[in-house]
Amino acid sequence: MRLRLRLRLRLRLRLRLRLRGASTLGGMAPRMTRPVGTPTRGTTNPNRLRRMDRWIAASHGAVLRRADAPPVAVDLGYGAAPWTAVELLDRLRRDADPRARVVGVEIDPARVAAAQPYAREGLSFAHGGFEVPVAGPVDLIRAANVLRQYDEDRVADVWARLCARLTPRGGLLVEGTCDEIGRRHVWVALGPEGPRTVTFATRLGSLDRPSDLAERLPKALIHRNVPGEPVHAFLRDFDRAWAAAAPYASLGARQRWIATASALAADWPLTDGRGRWRQGELTVRWDALAPRGWGAPGTPPP
Repeated sequence: MRLRLRLRLRLRLRLRLRLRGASTLGGMAPRMTRPVGTPTRGTTNPNRLRRMDRWIAASHGAVLRRADAPPVAVDLGYGAAPWTAVELLDRLRRDADPRARVVGVEIDPARVAAAQPYAREGLSFAHGGFEVPVAGPVDLIRAANVLRQYDEDRVADVWARLCARLTPRGGLLVEGTCDEIGRRHVWVALGPEGPRTVTFATRLGSLDRPSDLAERLPKALIHRNVPGEPVHAFLRDFDRAWAAAAPYASLGARQRWIATASALAADWPLTDGRGRWRQGELTVRWDALAPRGWGAPGTPPP
């Protein structure tokens, strides 16, 4: 009797462990007892992250296509409705890799349940947080409007945790902030080794001057927009170049932005060119804007 009882208990324990596993993309990933992080406000809108999606497809699409297995992307903290996860899958499959798969991850279980009717081949939803409850490393993590609610001193730890979930070769984390309808957006791109670049993206017709984007700086930079900090100096020079390019305004905001970027490139390490500038984007190396005292990649300033 005792032997049978022990066997039953063991079988029940194994069954519970299997049920607790998060089934993701056909694999089993261990589920933590409590997801890492806190719920966001959940604000979202269709097409809110279109600028970020297009940049990812343009700048990282070739890397995704070179992956041996279908690339896996995570939309971390997609919000009260799954629009951004649905759109990310559509854009990646159209513009980057038709094999792409997306997992929408939310820390609020009610949001995960509400998203399930939108699940389909290549798109699934999981309950979790910064631990990223997906089996194995992932090729892309997009975290938009997630870290704004956290203290600045939490950012480096979160970045390090998320970067550790990336594939060692070619993995990308994109973390940033935008307005409610996606007209103004600033994000940081990170690889497994740490932060690489900062991208400013905007609907040019809505812009009075480039420093208007300061209110959308990601958490690692927004409190550093003060005299003496590199990001403040960059935005100052950005505004000056914009003012000097005023004669191009008669040709349209796009031509003025391109002229501004061309002038700015003389003093700042921009990593893109006219093709992206025409889209209302501008990307600069992270080390040029990093807060003073920022050490090795992922090490916060004192």
